[in-house]
Amino acid sequence: MEKQYKIAVIGLGYVGLPLARLFGTKYPVVGFDINQKRIEELNTGTDSTLEVEDDVLKAVLKHQNPFKQAENGLYCSADIDDIKDANIYIITVPTPVDKHNRPDLTPLYKSSETVGKVLSEGDIVIYESTVYPGATEEECIPVLEKVSGLKFNQNFFGGYSPERINPGDKEHTVEKILKVTSGSTPEIGKVVDTLYKSVIVAGTHLAPTIKIAEAAKVIENSQRDINIAFVNELAKIFNLLEIDTHAVLEAAGTKWNFLPFKPGLVGGHCIGVDPYYLAQKAQENGYHPEIILAGRRLNDSMGQYVASQLVKTMIKKKISINGAKILNLGITFKENCPDVRNTKAVDVIQALEDYSLYVTTFDPWAKPEEVKHEYGLEVVNEIPQEKFDAVILTVAHKEFMGINLNDYLKEGGIIYDVKGVLEECDSRL
Repeated sequence: MEKQYKIAVIGLGYVGLPLARLFGTKYPVVGFDINQKRIEELNTGTDSTLEVEDDVLKAVLKHQNPFKQAENGLYCSADIDDIKDANIYIITVPTPVDKHNRPDLTPLYKSSETVGKVLSEGDIVIYESTVYPGATEEECIPVLEKVSGLKFNQNFFGGYSPERINPGDKEHTVEKILKVTSGSTPEIGKVVDTLYKSVIVAGTHLAPTIKIAEAAKVIENSQRDINIAFVNELAKIFNLLEIDTHAVLEAAGTKWNFLPFKPGLVGGHCIGVDPYYLAQKAQENGYHPEIILAGRRLNDSMGQYVASQLVKTMIKKKISINGAKILNLGITFKENCPDVRNTKAVDVIQALEDYSLYVTTFDPWAKPEEVKHEYGLEVVNEIPQEKFDAVILTVAHKEFMGINLNDYLKEGGIIYDVKGVLEECDSRL
């Protein structure tokens, strides 16, 4: 069967491209994306997300559809005709929340419509996007049936294998992370599991049902969110008690079963979003989740809290607030990664501007045009040669570690370290 697989990966972002590249080492793969600019970029052998190195991408890249030659490799296209001969469709589109923190399944609906137009007898459609339990079979499959005219589990089949991509992590790459798999029937579950097992060196775990696999994914990040919320609350308490939070966590961490979480800003497309998917499904079924939503509220409040702490520190140092100049280091949602989706560094910047401070943001990883489009904020890729009243580190990019921040401070200026990574600072979270 392996030689007969023709795989189409729908969505070539942080999740889809590494997966398509990996499958391309063993199977004919077409990567499909509606962003023509993204396709043109990938066909030159360049990945602007930096998830796949150029030489690794070029090693599997094909400039003609490998389905026709029945040869292994990856071909990238925005033409739906190029995926019509696939028999395995893997959907890896984003699953965001709207401005009210409600799940937005629009990308899933649209991608399901696309696949439905080319779906054939016997095909398998696998979803990797994070959703609430039941979304695949209750929301996505009906779209496939309606558009294709085929009957689920008779003419075509489904699967769910949640992504576990960690953007910017070059150690825990897709093939090195154990993969949860599932299928719409026990037999299809084994097919899906075998498919992933053929390229995932870390192995797989076949879940009994699609709903169980969906639930497993959504609680992974909800658990992490709650744990970070706990240490963020500790940071607030210990700041009131004038105790160094990081020193407390270091001491507590000497116990063998103490979990090593640190306070900080919790954004991104996973931890800052997934709990809302679980909460929405719980509320639809008459249960109001208290711990999950409490953790989200606390973590969502940290941008405002960090800004207020910086301002308080400035006041204690007798620095005039109105019109003061701040250098903010970092705007991506995590270190050493260009991803700015749902970054909470933006909350800090906007809160500081509400205090009538002038904020200059330096980030060597972020794309200024993307930040401007998403948030309406300016960002520079080179550190300005001027003096500031305060420097705040919100993202721990490796480039920041070798900078003497005092060179950019006015006399009496302060350094605020959100990440707790600087040897010298006046205050930290």
